[in-house]
Amino acid sequence: MLASYAAHPAASRGRLHTEAEDQTRSCFQRDRDRVIHSTAFRRLEYKTQVFVNHEGDHYRTRLTHSLEVAQIARSLARALALNEDLTEALALAHDLGHPPFGHAGEDGLRAAMADFGGFDHNAHSIRIVTKLEQRYAAFDGLNLTWEALEGIAKHNGPVANAPRALAKYNREHDLELDTWPSAEAQVASLADDIAYNNHDLDDGLRAELFHVEELSAVPEVYAAFTEVRRHWPHLEQARLIHEALRRLINRMCMDALATTRAALAATGVQSADEVRQLGRPLVEFSAGMQEINKQLKRFLSERMYRHYKVNRMSSKARRVTRELFDFFLAEPECLPTDWRALAPGPRTAETAHVVCDFIAGMTDRYALEEHRRIFDVNARG
Repeated sequence: MLASYAAHPAASRGRLHTEAEDQTRSCFQRDRDRVIHSTAFRRLEYKTQVFVNHEGDHYRTRLTHSLEVAQIARSLARALALNEDLTEALALAHDLGHPPFGHAGEDGLRAAMADFGGFDHNAHSIRIVTKLEQRYAAFDGLNLTWEALEGIAKHNGPVANAPRALAKYNREHDLELDTWPSAEAQVASLADDIAYNNHDLDDGLRAELFHVEELSAVPEVYAAFTEVRRHWPHLEQARLIHEALRRLINRMCMDALATTRAALAATGVQSADEVRQLGRPLVEFSAGMQEINKQLKRFLSERMYRHYKVNRMSSKARRVTRELFDFFLAEPECLPTDWRALAPGPRTAETAHVVCDFIAGMTDRYALEEHRRIFDVNARG
């Protein structure tokens, strides 16, 4: 049973290209399935979060992160009587637009595209699901529902000064960028925050970029480790980390549920459109948990993302990304045949966007191998 404020399949605003409904799946189930079967989703297996893919087999990738986000998001959606299928589709699709090498790769592409409209991974996700995925005979992209596209475009909230790719699509298919998204999209966004912070803690501890005792800088987080040690004083490190983080994830989820239920009671929203027009987020942490989340982000920024080992990897990633971009922009005849056909000539804006699309779709290992083939004079082309 869905709540009145949930996204109901029968009330969907439909798809840009009209299709017959499926006999066994709702429109949002089909959205989820199309995301899972897309090429961009498969590539997430070899796109990293923080560590470059070959650094270790146990660190998160964009794919494992997306699966973790989907699990948390679906649990929250069920507890709030929201549409689980739309929530899961958005959670699985939220990182499709990320280039190789995590945020370092995005920084590299953003700098390279500064004179050509910039680069934004959320906007690029829309470009992927509306244009770059070419699987269906009747249309480019995945032809997702309006609700799925809206959630991908603005799951973090209203979009002011939309990036070029998103603004271009929005002129053809209005996603109402100035409003808040559905409650399902807001749940996916919050689940992203929960998963991201906790698995970066896990990966950072595993990589020994920092140690458990240093987490005392974030007392509420450190308390989860203290609690586990009180019950199991001799527990080995790997189990200690897992037990503490599962408690922390649960506390964040329960806080979000309590805060959201209080907001539902206070606002009295009765429809998905009322959620959009509320003028503020409906799904969020309490003020106290928001402060803990900020403290955790600061800790990770200082102890992990700015660690010299991560800085070195990030520097290499930005350099590889920029050198590939500059090379193909100057010599588009060296692009693979299908991409070469789209590039009109050296150093034009149109060619820059083609090169950007090509690089953004690369996995970490493909980007590194492509860089080696181009710049290592002894490598075979």
